[in-house]
Amino acid sequence: MSGIKVWWTRRKQRIEYIQPIRLDLVLLDWLHFLCNNRIMPTCNMKTKRTHFLFVCILVLVAFFSSCTKKPVESQSQSFLMLGTVCKITIYDNPSDEAFSAAFARLREIENLMSLHKESSEIAKINAQAGKQAVTVSLDTFSVVKKALEIAHLSSGAFDPTIGPLVQAWDIGGDNPHKPSQEEIDSLLPLIGYERVLLDDETHSVFLTDPHMVLDLGGIAKGYAADEAAKVLAQFDVKSAIINLGGNVLTVGKKPDLSAWKIGIQDPESDRGTYVMILNLVDTSLVTSGPYERFLELEGKVYHHILDTQTGYPIDSDFTSVSIITHNSFLADALSTSLYALGYEKGMALVDGLEGVEAIFFTKDKQILVSQGIKDGKLPYTISDSSYSIVQ
Repeated sequence: MSGIKVWWTRRKQRIEYIQPIRLDLVLLDWLHFLCNNRIMPTCNMKTKRTHFLFVCILVLVAFFSSCTKKPVESQSQSFLMLGTVCKITIYDNPSDEAFSAAFARLREIENLMSLHKESSEIAKINAQAGKQAVTVSLDTFSVVKKALEIAHLSSGAFDPTIGPLVQAWDIGGDNPHKPSQEEIDSLLPLIGYERVLLDDETHSVFLTDPHMVLDLGGIAKGYAADEAAKVLAQFDVKSAIINLGGNVLTVGKKPDLSAWKIGIQDPESDRGTYVMILNLVDTSLVTSGPYERFLELEGKVYHHILDTQTGYPIDSDFTSVSIITHNSFLADALSTSLYALGYEKGMALVDGLEGVEAIFFTKDKQILVSQGIKDGKLPYTISDSSYSIVQ
């Protein structure tokens, strides 16, 4: 038997039970056998060095080839919760455990903060309005506290005590209708974030007036998105998209290390038609607009974003407002706030917040953007030529 055949027989015996075969180790054994068994006794020293260098290159190529990972196929799961379709797509380390844990966290937040669940902590707070404070979980307390902060920043344009009006209109609910002027007038005095009292030590919440109703619908999804991202990180997920009914949070970068390309919906067209495409990394994009939920009566459209001063849907020249920031919690509340405030007051609010950008779409298809976008801090492309940026 020749020397090469002897080597292969020996090597084959050694690797028979090792899977998968490492080609780099095979080549190293070959090199070792050549040196010890003098397979090339007639070669001069220069030839031996050439052969040695050649085999070393083969070993290096084989080693790095064996280390190359195959692309992982992305996986998605969707469930109906938080009043919308919640979808999570994982691109790098998908697992049933990661999905289950993330959706369990979303469900937990829904059970704590839903206005429509009698067992929720928000329902318990509302049931005790004007009677006594209610001690709640850190989750609920944190969201109520942030909601009151945004209410203060927006001078009440965003107000978590808007619950009575939300229930009266019930747009997006089972019984949407237009309340009478008399009913609206009776509910407006119940709106007032200043009458929500918090106790940081006991994590208690107290609505000072009877019949006040706390509603976290304008901020809870943002908090839930941030919490889902934290859960995914525990499962070593570094590349994912969390989409909670249009509240989009990008986790890390795409698998090829490029930025995610996330579109802003055209409010005047069918879902899936985009006006702008933004390049985002570890960033949240939240859009609010009258096209999301509305009630049509006698040819007139009433949308779900209510004016805390008049009790009616906000009358605005804007078709949508988008907030871009790393914190989905903040973005969720700000998108509603800016739609209510309008361009000048809204942009003044954004300019006072670090790392927050805003985009307004108008009815005449103009795009108004915050200063950071004008300065090139956020790359974008216009995908609908009928829209134009106002400089």
